[in-house]
Amino acid sequence: MRDGARELVPWRWGLVPSWWKKPLKDVPATVNAHGETVAEKPMFRSAFKRTRCIIPVSGYYEWRTINGAKQPYYFSASGAGVFSIAGLWDEWNDITSGEPLLSWTMIVTEANEFAGRIHDRMPAFLAGDSFERWVDGSASVELLCSAPENLLHVWPVSKRVNRSGTGGHDPTRIDRIAS
Repeated sequence: MRDGARELVPWRWGLVPSWWKKPLKDVPATVNAHGETVAEKPMFRSAFKRTRCIIPVSGYYEWRTINGAKQPYYFSASGAGVFSIAGLWDEWNDITSGEPLLSWTMIVTEANEFAGRIHDRMPAFLAGDSFERWVDGSASVELLCSAPENLLHVWPVSKRVNRSGTGGHDPTRIDRIAS
């Protein structure tokens, strides 16, 4: 939500806080914020207090090491719908050009038993009835918990997902492969 209205916009993934005083290349990894510490960690606490967002996704990837090789898995909604992930956003002004940059991070939490077979963390999904409380800040970290066990489907996918810079948009990257 920005200026009191919801909007769907593409932003940079990896939060750059408004107070950041170094070049963009010096921002540490901020693609995920841990729900357990998001309210206290200096990199995220200001955005947690004032600029929250909802990230709509049709699925997400996690990797599991099998026989020394990383195998990607794709998680999607059981009903083939869209889920909503708790996130934070901020606007930073580039210290050299002065250009504004909008960025975001997703909040992750401990995985439920189903997702935990692949990875120990998972996105913090929001139920539709919690959207307003999340965005307006009236809810705190109590919303940042593991998803219900029956929310997700998962399957192994091609290792091509590791090469995001090649091939552009390729919907076959989420096709099930033999495991």
